[in-house]
Amino acid sequence: MAKHFFPKIGTIRFEGPGSTNPLAFKHYNADELVEGRPIKDHMRFAAVYWHTMRGTGADMFGGGTANRPWNTGECSTKEAIERARAFFEFATKLGIPFYCWHDRDLASHGRNLREANAQFDAVGRELKKLQRDTGVRLLWGTAQNFVHPRYMHGAATSCNADVFCFAAAQVKRAMDWTHELGGQGYVFWGGREGYASLLNTDMKRELDHLGRFLHMAVDYKKKIGFKNPFLIEPKPKEPTKHQYDSDAASCLNFLREYGLLEHFQLNIEVNHAWLAGKTMEHELEVAGAAGVLGSIDANMGDYFLGWDTDQFPTDLYLTAKTMLSVLKYGGFKHGGVNFDAKVRRESFSEEDLFLAHIAGMDTFARGLKIAAKIRADGRLDAFVRNRYRTWDSGIGKKIEDGKATFADCERHALKLGNVSGLESGRQELLEAMFNEFI
Repeated sequence: MAKHFFPKIGTIRFEGPGSTNPLAFKHYNADELVEGRPIKDHMRFAAVYWHTMRGTGADMFGGGTANRPWNTGECSTKEAIERARAFFEFATKLGIPFYCWHDRDLASHGRNLREANAQFDAVGRELKKLQRDTGVRLLWGTAQNFVHPRYMHGAATSCNADVFCFAAAQVKRAMDWTHELGGQGYVFWGGREGYASLLNTDMKRELDHLGRFLHMAVDYKKKIGFKNPFLIEPKPKEPTKHQYDSDAASCLNFLREYGLLEHFQLNIEVNHAWLAGKTMEHELEVAGAAGVLGSIDANMGDYFLGWDTDQFPTDLYLTAKTMLSVLKYGGFKHGGVNFDAKVRRESFSEEDLFLAHIAGMDTFARGLKIAAKIRADGRLDAFVRNRYRTWDSGIGKKIEDGKATFADCERHALKLGNVSGLESGRQELLEAMFNEFI
């Protein structure tokens, strides 16, 4: 008989907003239609392997607090396979349809690459069976090229060519298994692709190396026939002082400069946006306007803490604004809402893993419904359209169509005398209007 890691917890079901059962959904009704699609298809929720299965509750001031019976510290293949089974039991009971992993969260670093690959392959084969048996699918995979001491100076941007090669080999194997497991995408997160000091950094050379690394990945993607998108996940700092993929606009500039834009989308994370001094909706708008909004990492930070706290998202304003942007740009095709979030250090029980995901899934489902109601109401969209109406005809349309010159603008301005008729932006009215739907 298969071992059960969560024997006291059954399948999490939808009970509606009137329920007081903490182990039930209040707003996430998977098959409920919103804008003609089931909520489950809008959200494409995913659980992460790293925080869920490998998180210990440790921080910079203290060791782990979490009760995680599947983490024995053996670093053996047997333990890694048991951990995978625990994860799929968790995902199945939660009814979450997707998952994401780093390669070194699935299996250990080993004593060398050959040993690490062997354990990774064994776990990969087990994951394939578990996916087949449960129907849980891989949203995306990625390589953990930032924890091991060899990556202290970076991976693709390391000052040491041997490290570059090791990182490339690790990404190659992670891409192989992402492809084999039917991953919907493959993510690059440059955890140490940046610098702490420019005094010891040749930034131009490092960026050139990063561009070459990603072109090599594109070549390998074509070789193995992986058809789904590559994604880059922006983050401004931590652990480096400055990361090269610092925000959505920086990523777009890099991709254009190195001729990679056609091959990449962006995976936008809430907490990373905050660390960059941006809102989540700003980063989504930058990505969406460029046609590269691929997926999101759903979490939130703490306004009083200046680091990546990765808290579960429980703010309705955040989720409603996020889903407004996602719906505006057509929703997810290969990506989804990935809970790159961890329970608090004090929330140490296995049950807390379920409670946290339920809270996040309910908050995002409710945010989706709020966003859909705002869109159906139409007042916010109508206000914005009306505010820009002078661009729909006359000189405004001529400018947008690329048919106006400075001389044309001058002639128009001379006829005006002075500009008049400017209207209020009505920010407070619109914020109050938004509140009507919360």
